[in-house]
Amino acid sequence: MSRTTKAPAPGAARTSGAVPARRPRLIAVDAARGLALIGMIAVHVLPVHDPETFEPTLQWSLFGGRAAALFALLAGLSLAFSSGGRTPHRGRALTATRAGLVVRALLITSVGLAINQVMPSPAPALGILVYYGAFFLLAVPLLGLWRRALAAAAAGAAVLGPVLVHVLGPALPRPEVANPTLGSVLADPGAALAQVLLTGTYPAVPYLTYLCAGLLLGRTDLHEVVVRVRIAVTGAVLALGAWFVYWVLVLQTGGYDRLMQHTPWLSEDQIDEIIVWGPSPDLPTSTWWWLLTPGPHSNTPVTLLMDLGTGLAVLGLFLLLARPNRLWTVLAAMGGRTLTLYSAHLLALATAVHDDDRLLWFAVHVAAAAAFAVLWQRTLGQGPLERVIAAAVRGTRRLVLGASVGTAGPSRARSSEPA
Repeated sequence: MSRTTKAPAPGAARTSGAVPARRPRLIAVDAARGLALIGMIAVHVLPVHDPETFEPTLQWSLFGGRAAALFALLAGLSLAFSSGGRTPHRGRALTATRAGLVVRALLITSVGLAINQVMPSPAPALGILVYYGAFFLLAVPLLGLWRRALAAAAAGAAVLGPVLVHVLGPALPRPEVANPTLGSVLADPGAALAQVLLTGTYPAVPYLTYLCAGLLLGRTDLHEVVVRVRIAVTGAVLALGAWFVYWVLVLQTGGYDRLMQHTPWLSEDQIDEIIVWGPSPDLPTSTWWWLLTPGPHSNTPVTLLMDLGTGLAVLGLFLLLARPNRLWTVLAAMGGRTLTLYSAHLLALATAVHDDDRLLWFAVHVAAAAAFAVLWQRTLGQGPLERVIAAAVRGTRRLVLGASVGTAGPSRARSSEPA
């Protein structure tokens, strides 16, 4: 564990008229976010299947859908850190934090829309930034909740989110582009809203499962070893349990036959492709049995719980194992600047150079991201995009709290949030 800020004075986070204090920074959280970034790069650049056997590649088996879920989980954790840690902010401090989060969400959405605008068609990658902004907007009313309420919200999102997609999805308008752009938002705002909330690759409503779980984790004491062990064990049990439900109900007791019976236009191979690689673009809604399938980005309860469990297990292991050595420091440097690095990665993908030699291009992306992150951390601290957004958030918080408030607290602390 590595700390870059001093622990706040007792009760500092509870004062409603003062700028909120920040929790100590955990190198494991940034390192886990760095791993998620590498996973997203791998999914975007490397092949998803072996060209000879057509079996899924190792990187797809490890990161397909799971890297994005880990990103969202850690986003919720960072929101908890910035809103009081174990004790949620109250009063004016909570209002200021919420206002700052709205500004953060709008700025991240703007960055995402700008990047998507220059993406070629068909898009070389499905960016998450516009969805990320929606995650944060939906999280605004959740910042003041305690652990039980957050647990209930996470469970509700894991069940009701997929149900809403299943029921409403076929009736909702469809956008003309895979990645939301400013043009698509202005041309058909209803379709863009439906895409970001329910029908897109990273729909915000089901993804609240990860956000709420991350917020819940941030309301615990992650410095306690027993808490870290519980996170890792809970994650492993949750992931295995969700897969076991799929194995029993779909593969062993007739669920697969129901899929074939109610989806006759799909062959067995096509159903298997959805289960292994996820829907393209939408999960069939011909039967409720589809909600028990575990395909990446299918956003079913089984998928959400499997990916949440995997993310919890990874975070728990990182919290237990992370040390301030070279490997963890590099991962943490990348994880502390993910908005800048992820944006640069998407812009590089827009050149389509990676089509020639995907493995080399992946190595270039990761090496360049690592080198930039380490050098920037040592010389300038926060990443360039992170610095701009953090300044806007600080300014918003000060406006809400009043001009008489000093610059202590988060305005001087290094943000552990992904943006």
